[in-house]
Amino acid sequence: MQILATDLDRTLLPNGRWKADESAIPLFNELTEKHNTLVVYVTGRNLKLTERAIREYGVRYPHYLCGDVGTTIRKYEHGRWQDDAGWVEHVKRSSPRWDAASIRQVVAEVQGIREQEEEHQNQFKQSYYVEHEKKDDVLRQVESLIKGKFDEVIIYSFDSQDGKGLLDFLPNSATKQTALEYVAASFEVAKHEVVFCGDSGNDIFPLTAGFRGVLVKNADDQLLENVRNALDQDPSLQAFFAKGDFMGLSGYYTSGVIEGAYHYGIFG
Repeated sequence: MQILATDLDRTLLPNGRWKADESAIPLFNELTEKHNTLVVYVTGRNLKLTERAIREYGVRYPHYLCGDVGTTIRKYEHGRWQDDAGWVEHVKRSSPRWDAASIRQVVAEVQGIREQEEEHQNQFKQSYYVEHEKKDDVLRQVESLIKGKFDEVIIYSFDSQDGKGLLDFLPNSATKQTALEYVAASFEVAKHEVVFCGDSGNDIFPLTAGFRGVLVKNADDQLLENVRNALDQDPSLQAFFAKGDFMGLSGYYTSGVIEGAYHYGIFG
């Protein structure tokens, strides 16, 4: 069983400022089918926005969707999505102090943040937009109010498309990393045999958790620095930095995913 997991925005999806290879998405779809690869999307998008991306960009349906920054898991089979009921119980059992409503109350007076729309919230995800220029002060405030009290993780990332900072409070058992670990364990596939591709801040956990990491060529500078620092501290970690000039592809977005998959032998 070969598992290829990837973030969507600006990783598999060519929706950044870099020019995309027009052939890359059809090639990705073809290669994953040809090699019978188990495809997992690990994304901040909810189900509705994931469906929109599939229609807009022509990427294939995945076998599994770890959506909402890893707080939801769905399987796609016979043309239908099916929630993974075991995941909800797993998170509740693993993070018993998690309480989204209490977090919402605690951070209500923090300046420089704005609660995201209802469609971007769920029982395991409390999310905000952040004035990026104020992020350091915001993060100091929320960490002093929240850290260690709710079995939580605090994840900050930056959307380079619209200049917004994104702040997510999640249970420590419901992240991109732990959702992918859960899927891999269900197939009895070891972490070091799973490939994960990413580009931005909220990909740091799966990229440094023991999976075989791929950073597409357009990955954020901060992410590149953080991953390289992690490699210095733990040489056993695996990370591949897409360079382009591979099979005539640039290394940006989908092309970097393909390059990384070949590097690790997913496509032979």
